[in-house]
Amino acid sequence: MSNGMRKGRLLIVTLLFALPALAQKDFLTPSEVDQVREVQEPVARIKLYLSFARQRLDQLQSLMVKDRPGRSGDIRQLLEDYGSIIEAIDTVSNDALVRKSDLTAGPTVIADGEKKFLDQLQKLQASSPRDLGMYDFELKEAIETTSDSMELAKQDLGARGHDVNAKAEKEKKAVAEVNAAEKKPGANPAADNAEAAAADAAKPTSVRQPPTLYRPGEKPDSQP
Repeated sequence: MSNGMRKGRLLIVTLLFALPALAQKDFLTPSEVDQVREVQEPVARIKLYLSFARQRLDQLQSLMVKDRPGRSGDIRQLLEDYGSIIEAIDTVSNDALVRKSDLTAGPTVIADGEKKFLDQLQKLQASSPRDLGMYDFELKEAIETTSDSMELAKQDLGARGHDVNAKAEKEKKAVAEVNAAEKKPGANPAADNAEAAAADAAKPTSVRQPPTLYRPGEKPDSQP
């Protein structure tokens, strides 16, 4: 995944302030979700995510020790979950910058933790396991995601905060313009047609008179 694509995804999540929703993704266990909800301070939450990422790599290491049939599926899942956790760390950082929360210690914490992760992933890649072809893509993605996150952590917080906020405001404006356009008459023909049909259905219907053989003004003999 390119660095630009990752930044775009992170920005969208940040704009929605979706940390609680992010925690509910299935790359975390129910217990981990509860832990994330209890931790509100950004740096503490980053440390928590780093511990989750470390657990995934520990599980990965255990799988690599035992060359059992069918392990590649578990390895792929662990690598995908790991990558999602690293992206969650970057989202926490961006969200803190948007909210103007204290993130001073964040970059150092991220760099120290992720450097060890990157070393472990690169050693795994260099070892060329016999079934590497089954999860080579996920491994490369995990390495790239970690490298990109480390590069973000090296950026000046002031400049990064200015950039994140500027992009956030631009995206908010774009969303507002789309919402306003959708509310204009004729912007959504399907919705307009549905409303018109509903209005017609609500109108009282005229009762159709049965046909008669009498001329205009003529009455049956039984009527005076």
